[in-house]
Amino acid sequence: MTATLANTISGAPGSPVVVMGSSLGTTQTMWEPQVAALAEHYRVIRYDHRGHGGSEMPPAPYRIADLGGDVIGLLDSLGVDRFSFVGLSLGGMTGMWVASEIPQRVDRLALLSTSAALGAPDAWYDRAAKVRAGGLAAVAHPVIARWFTPAYAAANPAIIDEQIAGLLTVPVDGYAACCEAIAEMDLRDRLARINAPTVAIAATQDLAIPPVHSEAIVAAIAGARLELIDHAAHIANIEQPAAVTRLLLQHLGE
Repeated sequence: MTATLANTISGAPGSPVVVMGSSLGTTQTMWEPQVAALAEHYRVIRYDHRGHGGSEMPPAPYRIADLGGDVIGLLDSLGVDRFSFVGLSLGGMTGMWVASEIPQRVDRLALLSTSAALGAPDAWYDRAAKVRAGGLAAVAHPVIARWFTPAYAAANPAIIDEQIAGLLTVPVDGYAACCEAIAEMDLRDRLARINAPTVAIAATQDLAIPPVHSEAIVAAIAGARLELIDHAAHIANIEQPAAVTRLLLQHLGE
């Protein structure tokens, strides 16, 4: 069963569509640093994953295929046939599933700080259990510490506080179920189906999903290329907004 996804649409009707999927524990607002520039050229559709923000929260378990099916359902409901997809972390995982499931509908794909298979599932099951037992507060500070470099966090305490507050608003069951979806995820056998021109954007100081994961994605998708961003950790589009915006506009406009 697909979930109804909360979404925001920006940009002129009739422009090429760009869909933006966000990271685990965030909402569509994480793309605020990019949306104005992209909306000058594209019809930008930002959405919240199931169990996040204003989207529906079906009962667990969740799988990446469920999250991808939600996106396809959203686009079908909006009458969108062709689109490009930009996704960071969980958003990128969803984007890879969508681009491999309906490759004929995807124009371009941008994958930020993401992975096709994130390693041993135990850590994700442990995080889900910890959140169910103690709420998001049980993991908020260590999670946010991996989102940004120490230098950025020290220089921008108000932004860090804002990110922590946002994470604490995510429904426990939705967050935990998405953790379990990541635990079960292995998209590697699907990557060869992707035929959209693809860029993988990795942050050199990302400890949550290091650049080696982007390297593996690029090696598996024909014609894909890798771009590295310095002085950034996991949520690179907030820490280095100008660099990410430039790379996205370049890739989407090629």
